[in-house]
Amino acid sequence: MDTEAQPTERDRSLPPAGPEHTSGTPGPEGRSRSALLSHLTAGLPGGRTTLTLLLCLLFVLALNTFVARPFQIPSGSMEHGLRVGDRVLVNKLAYRFGAEPQRGDVIVFDGTGYFGEADYTKRVIGVGGDHVVCCDRDGRIRVNGRSVDESGFLFPGDSPSTVPFDVRVPDGRLFVLGDHRSRSSDSRDHLGSPGGGMVPADDVIGRADGIVWPLGHATRLHRPDAYARVPATETNATEGGRG
Repeated sequence: MDTEAQPTERDRSLPPAGPEHTSGTPGPEGRSRSALLSHLTAGLPGGRTTLTLLLCLLFVLALNTFVARPFQIPSGSMEHGLRVGDRVLVNKLAYRFGAEPQRGDVIVFDGTGYFGEADYTKRVIGVGGDHVVCCDRDGRIRVNGRSVDESGFLFPGDSPSTVPFDVRVPDGRLFVLGDHRSRSSDSRDHLGSPGGGMVPADDVIGRADGIVWPLGHATRLHRPDAYARVPATETNATEGGRG
């Protein structure tokens, strides 16, 4: 007796194990996405193309507001590194999440109320708690008792300062100077003003991380090594003592 199982008519007529769309028509989820897209583009000139452009514009605006933005250098106060008309990329996240401006950083800040009704670009010379003095016997600025060699970024022919000063930077403030000292209006010019020419750290928009235009002048901006040996607090160092 042949006991091998034979297929029955019922076996051959069983439905497929799972749902399949063989007709080429979209499923419910695909139809929902299509309906949503049609609803969003309804009434827009150009339809999907216009929507794409709007989304790109919103992305750029969000990037400009929260992450980075270009800033055009309006004057020669930061020559010779930054020239009039240069566009720098300002990193707006540089001092978020607990980070703070460091000596040597090039920053962009809102000067409203103490510098003028505008944004400014300067270099950080002193941070909260620093003792900044001009000048030592060699004409150099001293920070916390350490003389700083600024020759790597100071405008050729300029002295560190023709204006003597001896300041202590309050916590939460910054003492800033332009690299082209003879053409820069900076903390030195506001020593007698409210706030003593110190920039509130909260008014810093961001750090200038590079020149992006013109392309022939494009470069990354680095924090100079000149401040690397400056102690965190004032010491009794007498190197190049004040003259």
